[in-house]
Amino acid sequence: MRDRLPSVYFYIPESDWPADYIPQSPETYWQWMKSRYEMSESNQMYKYLGKYNWTLQAYLYLKADGFPCELTNTLPEEGIVLSHRNFLPFHLQPKPRLLLVCIKADYEQHPYAQLHIVQNPQETKTIRDSYYIPNWPQPGLLPRNPGRGDRFENIAFFGIEKNLAPELRDLSWQEQLKALGLRWQVVSRAHWNDYRDVDAILAVRNFCEQESYSWKPATKLYNAWHADVPAILARESAFQAERKSELDYLEVTSLNDAILALKRLRDDLQLRHAMVENGRVRAEETKPAKLVSQWHNFITDVAVPAYDRWCKASSWNKHSYVAHCYLKIQENYLQPLYEHDRKHESKQQIGFQERVIISMMQVSRTVNRKVERLLRK
Repeated sequence: MRDRLPSVYFYIPESDWPADYIPQSPETYWQWMKSRYEMSESNQMYKYLGKYNWTLQAYLYLKADGFPCELTNTLPEEGIVLSHRNFLPFHLQPKPRLLLVCIKADYEQHPYAQLHIVQNPQETKTIRDSYYIPNWPQPGLLPRNPGRGDRFENIAFFGIEKNLAPELRDLSWQEQLKALGLRWQVVSRAHWNDYRDVDAILAVRNFCEQESYSWKPATKLYNAWHADVPAILARESAFQAERKSELDYLEVTSLNDAILALKRLRDDLQLRHAMVENGRVRAEETKPAKLVSQWHNFITDVAVPAYDRWCKASSWNKHSYVAHCYLKIQENYLQPLYEHDRKHESKQQIGFQERVIISMMQVSRTVNRKVERLLRK
């Protein structure tokens, strides 16, 4: 490996740059984020904040570990740029000495990024040049209070309420839990770190559809492990990819399953203890120090070699890459979807070389189709 890394940047556009201050350490990140969640209750400008977890928080962890990287609000001319999909304009093309690493999260791929980071391992099977890195566990997490002992009363959902199965948003659900001697709570964003009074979590997006949610992470499961609480979860690909035994979480596929799982946890103290102990072991896998190591490895072993290959590629190959991306956009009718896409809606530009390459590709495809038809006769 080379002696010196290329410049590595985490990019947050000027329009999204925090107006007040930048937290200076991972330990102060949650207080900074919490203040924005509190403001979001009355101000929609802070509605989508997960993009900072993947950029600002990642930068703070890597910087604290001594990894050479910078936080920037302007796109550099060269180097490796890592940024959340919602920060990258749709028509942004890589420059001759610039590698774009799109942190996809819950969003669509970026049409021009050379690499993608995904939060669900299933997506590495469908997205070319994509690499799985788990999302950070909840910052500032306060685990269940040991003083609660063996009490089993409070069941919580940590997430956005609209992403909860309709059956679990209905008042009848609270009544069913009350009949079991349990209380139900949907925790507000500003308190997503607080598990002190929680005895188990339940998270189901939908009981009806057999959707794998291949773009969603297993963060709720990681947080439950770190918080010393058992988890009852839906059959989602991210959870299943992590599951080694029933002690990791109880899986449910219906409302009745959820009721039975809660009864089982309520009545089986030994199972609860075993799940908590197992969770403490599994939590080691997603401690920040482990994830920092994964980021190190990704940048040095994947992004840096990709950057070197891109810089050394011929001008023709670089134009060909842009042409292929452009043609894919046209053929799949891809459109700008997100905030920064709409802020940069000027028509996509490609140069003369790209147009020549596209024409050659289209001619080649036409010839191949004609040959295939002749061969079938």
